[in-house]
Amino acid sequence: MPVDGHGNMPRVSAPNRRISAPKRGPARLLSRPARARGARATGLSGPHAVELAGLLHELSVRLLNAKSFTSDLEHLAEFLVGAVPGTVRCSVALIGEGGPLTCTAAGPSGEGVDEIQYASSAGPGLDAARTRSLVTVADLTRDGRWPELAEPARAAGVRSVAAVPLDVPRAEVGAVSLYLPPPGGLGPDLLLTAMALVNQAEVLLGELRRRDGMSTDAATVDRAVGVIIAQRGCGVREAYDVLGETAQRLGLDRRAVADRLIKAAARNA
Repeated sequence: MPVDGHGNMPRVSAPNRRISAPKRGPARLLSRPARARGARATGLSGPHAVELAGLLHELSVRLLNAKSFTSDLEHLAEFLVGAVPGTVRCSVALIGEGGPLTCTAAGPSGEGVDEIQYASSAGPGLDAARTRSLVTVADLTRDGRWPELAEPARAAGVRSVAAVPLDVPRAEVGAVSLYLPPPGGLGPDLLLTAMALVNQAEVLLGELRRRDGMSTDAATVDRAVGVIIAQRGCGVREAYDVLGETAQRLGLDRRAVADRLIKAAARNA
């Protein structure tokens, strides 16, 4: 390199460009450029932002068009098996207040792992539900936390698990578990994709639970109005007014009064 008359090397200027801090979390997923058209992805990478938006939209349509809450859980499991590359099984578990464990799954492998996990009340999915935190397992056949799952995991050919908490507002806590054949688990981008889809499902399932509750309330009130009409020989409008006035006088909501009235009528029948 040439030097000047004083023996100093000339200063080399760096290109004038801004250096941004590395993006983390969802920002990293959403800002990555789209894959070139026709290019083949190497490894399991997460979707581009447009693809992720499409997945979220498709999941919303499937869940909102389901005929029942149980059907919603089945659709969620089936959708995630297809949406998260490498996943061979998805199981969804919900724990209600004082109610039994609700389980549904999709995918051909890992059924024995689920059966033992739920029978023993110990496993990554149930831990994620109880702690409401993400649980990842690099290799079920070597993980000391749940040794009873090692053999069924080996027999089923599933090694790694990602269990994402699923918290349905005003209803249940639970988890969505994704099973994969190779050890190591989901990469960061696919894990973020799975978490985004489960978070979307939480919102939708909570809304559907709320609607189910409103439908049940309306049906109970309608039955109580029928009882009042039968007892008093009054019209529909008057029966609704009687129910509302009684609820106000007792300081209860209409659903509670309707329940009492229906039970009293059944005892006296």
